[in-house]
Amino acid sequence: MDINLIVIGKTDQSSVRELVNMYHDRIQHFTKFNIIEIPDVKTKKNTSEKQQKAKEAELILKYIDKANITVLLDEKGKEFNSVKFADYLQKQMNTGIKTLNFIIGGPYGFDERIYEQNFQKIALSKMTFSHQMIRIFITEQIYRGFSILNNLPYHHR
Repeated sequence: MDINLIVIGKTDQSSVRELVNMYHDRIQHFTKFNIIEIPDVKTKKNTSEKQQKAKEAELILKYIDKANITVLLDEKGKEFNSVKFADYLQKQMNTGIKTLNFIIGGPYGFDERIYEQNFQKIALSKMTFSHQMIRIFITEQIYRGFSILNNLPYHHR
């Protein structure tokens, strides 16, 4: 099973990039892991949040294949502890799907067209984090999940 992390925009924070790249490289030992950075939507001064989310939705949907499993990282999603998230990854691998997509929305979240797709939703916390920080958290949790599944000492039980 391949994993794609689909994100809006590039990060301009080198510390975020370094941590994401570190976990990206570690995940590659277990599975093919791609980070797909969709370019930031060009907005004008009078572009509303709704208009920006709609433009982002168009771009996101271009990367989605209905044959794959797609998960929105969303505050209204299901919460897992790390062991249960590892179990979730194993369950997805057991289904035989080719690709598991995780999507991080833009700064205003997801457009209704994205929610209408009935994608799975996972919340990393009830707290709100910047979409830049979520990149670190999800890549670390994916790595931790594979570490748990492979009985590596990274995760202390």
